[in-house]
Amino acid sequence: MPQRVLVAALPHVNLLDLSGPVQVFSAASHLGADYELTYVSPVEAVSSAQGVVLSSLEPLPAVAGEDLVLIPGPDLTRSLEVDPALIAWIQGAAEAGATLASVCTGAFLLGEAGLLNGRRCTAHWSVIEGMRQRYPRARVVDDVLFVMDGQILSSAGIASGIDLALAIVDRHHGPAMAARVARELVVYTRRNGEAAPLSPFVAHREHVVREVQAVQQILSDSFDQQHPLSALASAVNLAPRTLTNHFVKTIGMTPLQYQQSLRIGHARTLLATTELSIEDISLACGYADPRHFRRAFTQAQGVPPRDYREALNA
Repeated sequence: MPQRVLVAALPHVNLLDLSGPVQVFSAASHLGADYELTYVSPVEAVSSAQGVVLSSLEPLPAVAGEDLVLIPGPDLTRSLEVDPALIAWIQGAAEAGATLASVCTGAFLLGEAGLLNGRRCTAHWSVIEGMRQRYPRARVVDDVLFVMDGQILSSAGIASGIDLALAIVDRHHGPAMAARVARELVVYTRRNGEAAPLSPFVAHREHVVREVQAVQQILSDSFDQQHPLSALASAVNLAPRTLTNHFVKTIGMTPLQYQQSLRIGHARTLLATTELSIEDISLACGYADPRHFRRAFTQAQGVPPRDYREALNA
């Protein structure tokens, strides 16, 4: 079944808050992910903050637990009054178990629905203090691009909605897909302000060496598989030693080291965003022996995977 994304179109919505994340999900669908975008509202048409009218909007539908509800931010300088039917619908979506993701000032709707109590959340820097005052039980943070707290996701200012959408694609379809979407949109893949700003699936891709790019794509698309150097070299019609020399000269590491960086990067994501066991994460990243995974992760990160996860949750 396709992943349904219900986009709440609000009066005076900021267009980039809506179009940025939507473009991510649309691009992901073209690349093989299965997202179904539906634009919903209590009214049939709304005027955006920039004057563009959004029409033929669907009525607010019943929401299922597997749905994603996207709430782009409205221009709050006009009004914070929100249709009670929309707030009730958001509350019902949360009760159904759906994931709710706000962009920028869209976090205020989550607050009005009572969904930020006790949760970490964020919004545009200009409204952070207003959020803290209006929702004192929310744990509002201002030093991150976005926050994922259970089923409630929130992003900071405007373009960070793209970062949040990429992280959602990462969660659903893995970092390789998120990196492909990021490259399609010519943006970086970032997780949040507390983590490394550049995904290993995007790093070291700013060169124009065709053979190295081709092998990087092979490794990115199936980083958990075994790729003998001879097979990689054959795929780009080079001798193994020549391919290795090209890699080292271009990105400063061998093909094996590059694949290792992808595996460790994916492991970091799984440790941060899932409750999978260390053994399951080891297999997901291509390590048949968890002991090998622990050694490789510790060497790369300076701490064992379990300690890394505990530090994130501290």
